[in-house]
Amino acid sequence: MNLAMGRPYLAIPGPSVMPDRVLNAMHRAAPDIYAGALHDMTASLYPDLRAVARTDHHVAIYIGNGHAAWEAANCNLFSRGERALALTTGAFGTSWANSVERLGVRVDRIDFGRCDAADPARVAEALAADPGHQIKVVLLTHVDTASTVRNDVAAVRAAMDSAGHPALLAVDCIASLACDPFLMDEWGVDVMVGASQKGLMTPPGLGLVWFSDRALECCSGSDLRTPYWDWTPRAFAQEYWQRFCGTAPTHHLFGLREALTMLVHEEGLEAAWARHRTLARAVWAAVDVWGQGGDIALNIADPAARGHSVTSVRVGGAATRLRRWCAEQAGVTLGVGLGMEDAEDDWLRIAHMGHVNAHMTLGALSVIESGLCALDIPHGKGALEAAASVIASA
Repeated sequence: MNLAMGRPYLAIPGPSVMPDRVLNAMHRAAPDIYAGALHDMTASLYPDLRAVARTDHHVAIYIGNGHAAWEAANCNLFSRGERALALTTGAFGTSWANSVERLGVRVDRIDFGRCDAADPARVAEALAADPGHQIKVVLLTHVDTASTVRNDVAAVRAAMDSAGHPALLAVDCIASLACDPFLMDEWGVDVMVGASQKGLMTPPGLGLVWFSDRALECCSGSDLRTPYWDWTPRAFAQEYWQRFCGTAPTHHLFGLREALTMLVHEEGLEAAWARHRTLARAVWAAVDVWGQGGDIALNIADPAARGHSVTSVRVGGAATRLRRWCAEQAGVTLGVGLGMEDAEDDWLRIAHMGHVNAHMTLGALSVIESGLCALDIPHGKGALEAAASVIASA
């Protein structure tokens, strides 16, 4: 007997579950791209995108995924031969550093591993060792989608300030946007990178870059900038087509409009943060109990360093079997253990980002426990009760 019939649940960290309202908003005929309602709708996105990032500064929308958003930021931030400091806490922080390096930028790395957040003291030391201020930008991932480490962005900014270094701070928020609190202006972030397919509940295809006046001024002469990646016309367009360097991604914009309405105007961003925090705590509680009777554990020991959108879990030697069972027998797809290539069969990821509620998360945990039982994977008892208790006390 197979129990996977019915609507499947994709519990991977992007693309996330998309609301029917978002999908319905996209299901329409092509609009007039030269005038009218599309222009008005697009204009309404920018105040809400600033609200999601907690900034009064500028935002550019690109047609592309998160890697495209990296490249957009990179090309506006740097000239060839300039220098960056990358603080890596997982596979995606490393990938961003690699993408910068391949453009001809010199990249210094501080690798904090895949289980710990960036140490602000080490950041201050590295910047103090650059008295000539050659480092132009510090690159940081807020939540690394692979390791699920969450970095303290405000503490890193404070370390930069304490070192008296003028470097810009650029932060990848692709996995955290609208899931974890992020305060771009208050935390002193100069450039912020996001994408549509995770907390923003919209299909992959939109890359987003927010940037401050300081970044605009410091990077005005960057020679990596091309007509397509240039953020200036996108943020300060005189003509509608300039916002997208050509034809607009019309249907993605309709979907994003509906998603922002749900997040900003209906649920409220603070409530969305609280929802993600509670669902994450429910997952952590279940994993902690499973680990009391088997080789199962959270990748991040310190709760303060865990992202609230996705959780990396070690299931010693059984992750592949468990993921396969959950998908094939119960219709729940879990994320693979990215960045854990030396022991990929030990790791999986449980996403709880975007359009996710209590019954979806508790249902996924119930399926995982069923898989643990069906496959005779040793685990502690009482995990579902622990998770339900977190939900009940919210």
